[in-house]
Amino acid sequence: MRVQIIVAMAVTAMSLAPVGSAAEPAKGFDLTALDKTVDPCNDFFQYACGGWMKANPIPGDQSAWGRWDELIQANNLVLRGILEKASAPSATRTPVDQKIGDYYAACMDEKGLDAKGKAPLEPELARIAALKTKAELPELIGRQHVVGLGSLFSFSADQDFKDATQVIAIADQGGLGLPDRDYYLKDDAKSVELRQKYVAHVQAMLERAGDTPAVAAAGAKTVMTIETALAKASLDLVSRREPLNIYHKQTLAELQKPTPSFAWDKYLSAVGAPPVAALNVATPDFFKGLEAQLAKTSLDDWKTYLRWQVVHGASPYLASTFVLANFDFYGKTLQGQAEMRPRWKRCVQYTDDDLGEALGRVFVEKTFGADGKERMARMVLALRKGLDKDIRELAWMSEVTRRKALAKLEAVATKIGAPDKYRDYATLEIKRDDLLGNGFRGNAFEWKRQLAKIGRPVDRAEWQMTPPTVNAYYNPLLNDINFPVGILQPPFFDRTADDASNFGAIGAVIGHELSHGFDDQGRQFAANGNLEDWWTDADGKEFEKRAECFVDQYSGYTAVGDVKLNGQLVLGENVADNGGLRIALYAFQDTLAGKPATPVAGFTPEQRFFIGFGQSWCETRRDEYSRMLAQVDVHSPGRFRTNGTVANMPEFAKAFGCKAGAPMARAEKACRVW
Repeated sequence: MRVQIIVAMAVTAMSLAPVGSAAEPAKGFDLTALDKTVDPCNDFFQYACGGWMKANPIPGDQSAWGRWDELIQANNLVLRGILEKASAPSATRTPVDQKIGDYYAACMDEKGLDAKGKAPLEPELARIAALKTKAELPELIGRQHVVGLGSLFSFSADQDFKDATQVIAIADQGGLGLPDRDYYLKDDAKSVELRQKYVAHVQAMLERAGDTPAVAAAGAKTVMTIETALAKASLDLVSRREPLNIYHKQTLAELQKPTPSFAWDKYLSAVGAPPVAALNVATPDFFKGLEAQLAKTSLDDWKTYLRWQVVHGASPYLASTFVLANFDFYGKTLQGQAEMRPRWKRCVQYTDDDLGEALGRVFVEKTFGADGKERMARMVLALRKGLDKDIRELAWMSEVTRRKALAKLEAVATKIGAPDKYRDYATLEIKRDDLLGNGFRGNAFEWKRQLAKIGRPVDRAEWQMTPPTVNAYYNPLLNDINFPVGILQPPFFDRTADDASNFGAIGAVIGHELSHGFDDQGRQFAANGNLEDWWTDADGKEFEKRAECFVDQYSGYTAVGDVKLNGQLVLGENVADNGGLRIALYAFQDTLAGKPATPVAGFTPEQRFFIGFGQSWCETRRDEYSRMLAQVDVHSPGRFRTNGTVANMPEFAKAFGCKAGAPMARAEKACRVW
């Protein structure tokens, strides 16, 4: 079960990729993926990916399909093999094998889950039914948060923005069943229709939990009323991208004052928090809105909302009737999936969610060698050198800011592959016949681990992704870049391929993460991870002017139908894409120094570099999924991550002989920060 601890400002990762499901990924530079009927200067994404898209329709159980998903699928097949072996009872199983194997076995037992029906829900529903007054809500909400149910708000632990050496508690907005606040507030026809379908879904789930149709229908309306009020009090996603908007350090007494109806001492006791001297109240206005709802909403209505939270959070781990109803709305309606993922894929995901470093340890042993880590480390050094060169040569940056930028780059730490020390799950009880209980206990284990950090120095060695994850991230508070084993495989990182495709694919990923340290968010954090302004006023204004060029460029792209991209929402990722590819090219060209520019299959090294980059973003999406991501995802679609980036690079136009004015040669309109 996915943990509901939500940090106020998430680490900046590469992509939002659904769990994969089809063929083995191809090697790096793939000639069959090309569509040579298209001029690369007109639409490079179609040129690089047209052949691949034609040969790779979206599988029925997916909302999108891309090169990332191919690799996720390949990793999942490895994980499936590990879990099937570990799930076979044996006297020789290690403690790690027992936990991951029994978790997977409990998940795969669909017949047993169907026989239990809604019985696993009953203890949680009974706790809600036993509530006598609203004064008891803090303890019940605390219980729900510990086991992973996201009622009312979120609570977590993370580094202090102004003192990144220390970990503090964070209270933040939450409590919604739809992907974002705007789903409740927009009045266009599609939003209204989606809300109607959501209310129908809530009713269907409450009926499965035992309510009569009439009671469930009334309850669904109550849930929508409460969640709409929470949405109105929530901060929008674009505003949340400004770090100062989500940093408000307060004492517990200062948080308690505007929320007299919620006893924070009872909540903190219920969640097992250590003494909290101060915390980051990320969104103060949200808690003022929450207080208004606590005061005016009846206990019976709160019970209905809390019952929904239980059913909603637990449904993937219950009988088929719950699983199918949950998929019908969140899979079909929201994301356009035609069919549900096979159970084994879901069970691999859930095991990774709760036992990621136990499962990941075995995965690393099977997939990653010392030579791969060594070559990746060399590439990271080459990319750091490329960004160093870029910063030193920037004409628009003053020497005062330049020195601090170089010092920050020098301080960036790198983690490759997997943790040096894996997490110990010895205290986490896993039962072979209790899937929901395993999920609840898994969340409680992680909750306790996270809250134990409060008031302590930060652990700089910790990873925030599991080893099999196909992704990478930059953490501004740690000032580090992180590359799990999961992504360090073809088509992104191919130990057998030449430098051209590797620098275009994984090199651009490395450059992307390094550039996040200097995007519109990352640039506000210093070398030590503290939130502080280290820019001169003139340099800060110049950055903002250059960043606004990206906002305008990407706001002009259509996500689907009548929906445009939100240039402000995707700004940081676009700055990182554009900066990352440029410094990857610098690093690649440095490796070519003094070597003959040998063509391969008729393509120059620079052309192969750009094709490697473009083919890393090959993907197609269902319209429903595109519409959803346009509202909530900070990343642009693969087509615009490709075309939008190369169109800003004169080096691309030179490599492919693009004439001035071609769509992929923006020339005078080109945007650039790094």
